[in-house]
Amino acid sequence: MSTMKDDELEVVGGGAIITDWNDIPMELLLRIVSLLDDRTVIVASSVCTGWRYAICSGLSRISFSWCKNNMNNLVLSIAPKFKNLRGLILRQDKPQLVDYAVETIANNCHDLQEVDLSKSFKLSDRSLYALAHGCRNLIKLNISGCSSFSDIALAYLTGYCRKLKILNLCGCVKAASDKALKAIGYNCGEIESLNLGWCEEVSDSGVMSLAYGCHDLRALDLCGCVLITDESVIALANNCLHLRSLGLYYCQNITDKAMYALAQSRVKNEDEVWESVKSRRYEEDEGLMNLNISQCTALTPPAVQALCDSFPALHTCPGRHSLIISGCLNLTSVHCACAFQAHRALNTLAHHAY
Repeated sequence: MSTMKDDELEVVGGGAIITDWNDIPMELLLRIVSLLDDRTVIVASSVCTGWRYAICSGLSRISFSWCKNNMNNLVLSIAPKFKNLRGLILRQDKPQLVDYAVETIANNCHDLQEVDLSKSFKLSDRSLYALAHGCRNLIKLNISGCSSFSDIALAYLTGYCRKLKILNLCGCVKAASDKALKAIGYNCGEIESLNLGWCEEVSDSGVMSLAYGCHDLRALDLCGCVLITDESVIALANNCLHLRSLGLYYCQNITDKAMYALAQSRVKNEDEVWESVKSRRYEEDEGLMNLNISQCTALTPPAVQALCDSFPALHTCPGRHSLIISGCLNLTSVHCACAFQAHRALNTLAHHAY
């Protein structure tokens, strides 16, 4: 039986004696760190020089959302050390971050691919300019609720961060203008998911620019974009063949014309869809899988039913609601394929019982 002093550790299975915390192999330390919460990881990085080096060089993603009162100072002290980060979550319940903290991040963490700055009400355009110059590999950016950003700064950022695939602009009423959307459509052709919820200045001009420039778009939230009309949806139907999720909540200018355009989009573009399937560039083509048309009171049952018939993944049945029609009392007769299958099964049972 081996004996160890209080300050010694024995590596299970290997029999090697570690006489100092600093002697723990980096691979083992990082596996241990992966089991810790983000707050404890920060504490662990202060244990000794070896741990700090291992954690700072090996950690790829961290969140500071747990920090409720001193996030700004924490970021200023940590960012220069964690230079290999790929993902940084700075979501806040109350605004803490100021521009200098984001500038410090951008000046040190050049490999960042994901940044979440949601609810950072104190940030100005300086932060977007800093990210544009320091974090050009950004793939995912969440600035929802950052109401101080301008469309000029957002358009500038898209000129440098051209790899963006996921962008959340929900509530960015100043930044998400038609001018900014035109820049996104021109610079960020790889965009797959874009949230424009409650960006009330967005109109057909901006959405059409997205549709013409971002053919890989799979999820688009236009909830509360009250200015858009059928023209936006028609452009999306004709150009974004891989659209899976579309939010049109409270877009009351949308009519049956838009629904029929979506329903017919697969037929009109079947050659393009077949080519994409043959080249295996995309997953199996499912068509629309989620659609929110709540409060779109101009829509009629025949048009929405035609959409349901074209896209079997749209469900109105309990527990699988992917076609959301709340507030549209005239659409209660619309049913997905499940309802017809259930009705057919019931008739079959009744026939056999007879």
